[in-house]
Amino acid sequence: MDMTGVMQLLLDALPLMLKGAAWTLLLAVASVIFGALIGTLVAVTRLARLPGLSQLAALYVSCMRGTPLLVQLFVIYFGLPSIGIQFDPISAGILGLSLNVGAYLSETIRGAINGVEHGQWNAARSLGLTQAQTLRHVIGPQALRLAVPSLSNSLISLIKDTSLVSVIAVSELMLATKEVIATTFQPFPLYLAAAAIYWAMSASFETLQKKLELRLNRSYLR
Repeated sequence: MDMTGVMQLLLDALPLMLKGAAWTLLLAVASVIFGALIGTLVAVTRLARLPGLSQLAALYVSCMRGTPLLVQLFVIYFGLPSIGIQFDPISAGILGLSLNVGAYLSETIRGAINGVEHGQWNAARSLGLTQAQTLRHVIGPQALRLAVPSLSNSLISLIKDTSLVSVIAVSELMLATKEVIATTFQPFPLYLAAAAIYWAMSASFETLQKKLELRLNRSYLR
């Protein structure tokens, strides 16, 4: 195929691929939001050393980090219906991605909280703040500044991991690309185009990450 043919192929495929890219962004952003909520809850539970719950949280982190994301998606989408629990493809994809990234984010958040000088806790306690108030108003903002690079990296990784949900029929970028390939039989230029779209999305979030880091560092220095 000559260059003109390749350009026409890409122009014809672009609408479907961009629609898939929109689903990819939706999956990634929704999953990182839910994952951050899960990760924060798990991190706080482990730091509080609550009997039973702390061990359960540690087990969750170990299971999620120790098994492939693809297997987790299969268990949720294909396995749970056998015990009467069923999700549509989008819900299953978001749930699987959220649970997976939540385990990694919990370690990031836990490390960031531990990275704040312990004297901050003592100072807040001396001012009469409760542990919850100290975490929210004193430790939390400082931990967020430390966690931003890792949190952003998790989001960028999640954008690429969304390609795995194509196996449960979610029409994200990878599945959309495969559908176009099935009708055109031109895998090389289309896979390259998909890679370029993934790279563009990742690069955009990298730029936002740098701006957020700079803003947080300026606020901290003040």
